[in-house]
Amino acid sequence: MGEKFNTNCNEQGFKEAVCIHTDKIYDSCRDKDCIENVRVYLTACGQEIVDRAISVKCTKAEIIWVFSDIEPVPFNRGFYSIDLKYFFRITLAVFTGLGRPTEVEGLVTFDKKVILFGSEGNAKIFASKYKEDAFDPQLWRKTNMPSAIVEVVDPIALGAKVVDVKDNCCCDDDFDLSSVPESVCRVFDDSLILSGGQKRVYVSLGLFSIIKLERKVQLLIPAYDFCVPQKECVGATDDNPCDLFERICFPVDEFFPPERCEFPDDIQTGKQPDCGCKPC
Repeated sequence: MGEKFNTNCNEQGFKEAVCIHTDKIYDSCRDKDCIENVRVYLTACGQEIVDRAISVKCTKAEIIWVFSDIEPVPFNRGFYSIDLKYFFRITLAVFTGLGRPTEVEGLVTFDKKVILFGSEGNAKIFASKYKEDAFDPQLWRKTNMPSAIVEVVDPIALGAKVVDVKDNCCCDDDFDLSSVPESVCRVFDDSLILSGGQKRVYVSLGLFSIIKLERKVQLLIPAYDFCVPQKECVGATDDNPCDLFERICFPVDEFFPPERCEFPDDIQTGKQPDCGCKPC
């Protein structure tokens, strides 16, 4: 039994005990994945450029979306397997000669499975929020399942290489581009292709992610007061633009880049670096 709070003001400062409906994290994990030598599925225009490539460089990797599917783990009550599929947009600098490189884009996918504790719940949950054509016959039995939440940052580009199809045993033709959601395909200006082409590009990525299982619960919490904003809104006015400019602070950091010791941690060691001149 949780502690019952007095609804009157007391020495702790809160005014009353209130019941809220929120998401509670039942289990979570963090992971550090090195995705090595995965194929980049290029657009038709990008494939033509890569076929003339001498070398390639991965200049940017962006997360597009993560699709998840939850299923109970047999004989393990309260545990669930979470199948995750990551979609990344890769930007490549393709060198075809002595001139400037050409920028092309492509798609990379990555599959991952984790098992987390999500407790049990037999009550089916429905919300009053109306969504047109939202009812899915395949999902109506899963309204009592926990929700999978994936937090991920854009991956680190670790490397890229271009290989000749004739000189390399390519075993990734079993990928079905029709399984890529239309919402992901619309990110690219041209249609993605799977077969054809003389060369292929493979990249290696470093991925950091946090995966959580949450359930809707009711919690009794102490309430101190309503959250009334103290800051006043500043809107656009017809004032002299120079007056507005005068209120902007001088961007010192833009002219004087911070020292290594001023960064939160070192990218290689993960520890606060020592600059040798002052305590960090």
